Amino acid sequence: MAATRIDGKALAAKLKENVRGEAASLPRKPGLAVILVGEDPASRVYVTSKRKDCEECGFYSEEYALPAQTTQKQLLELVAELNGRADIDGILVQLPLPKGLDEREVLLAIDPGKDVDCFHPYNVGQLTIGAPVFQPCTPGGVMEMLKEYRIDPAGKRCVVLGRSNIVGKPMALLLLHAHGTVVMCHSKTPDLKELAASADILVSAVGKTGLVTADMVKEGAVVIDVAMNRNGEGKLCGDVCFEEAAVKASYITPVPGGVGPMTRAMLMKNTLTAAKLHQGV
Repeated sequence: MAATRIDGKALAAKLKENVRGEAASLPRKPGLAVILVGEDPASRVYVTSKRKDCEECGFYSEEYALPAQTTQKQLLELVAELNGRADIDGILVQLPLPKGLDEREVLLAIDPGKDVDCFHPYNVGQLTIGAPVFQPCTPGGVMEMLKEYRIDPAGKRCVVLGRSNIVGKPMALLLLHAHGTVVMCHSKTPDLKELAASADILVSAVGKTGLVTADMVKEGAVVIDVAMNRNGEGKLCGDVCFEEAAVKASYITPVPGGVGPMTRAMLMKNTLTAAKLHQGV
């Protein structure tokens, strides 16, 4: 029997509608500031989509499109200014930054209470101990998907492919906090296929087209494909060989239309959370 497709687009729309309803009841609109340095085409697409999401959720938004020649000092001064503004609840610096700018220093400069991407070490620490204020957007979106489809990680073997700070590590933590038994794999992991094939819940966030083949998928497994790649024909795809994996999986996320929309929706949810905290609601 073919796997059930997890519809991230529909779930994201549902989540944003809930966010919009809550935001409408606040004393003032939630505010999100997005900073884009340089003209990376992919980053420009992401920033434009975030502005659209804010409009759909009834948020106030500001975009700062800075030239690639922006200095570290100028960028930090802008972050400091936004930290001090009462109408801005979330600050998002679009990564990657152009060469010559220190990403770590910039992320450290963001007020943890406005760090809606959950990149600041304070928020990462809160996540580690199981008391997050914000959930990292992509892993948090995955957890919302599992919840929506009544897939409980408790007692299940959860295998995460990839150990990035943005997806792999926080994904493993969220699954662990949900009482999953977590195995994290990466480029130095031996027996990768065998470990993947043992997973009840398999999450791939490597960024390598065709990485996950049918022999890496356990019969009845839940397969979550986080990656956004381009194949030889320029078509958007993930890490998972979708058609062959779908024959064995019980649930599977498509690319596009799976995790991607949920990442954006979770950013809106985090901004709402920040606004409620700042407004004492």
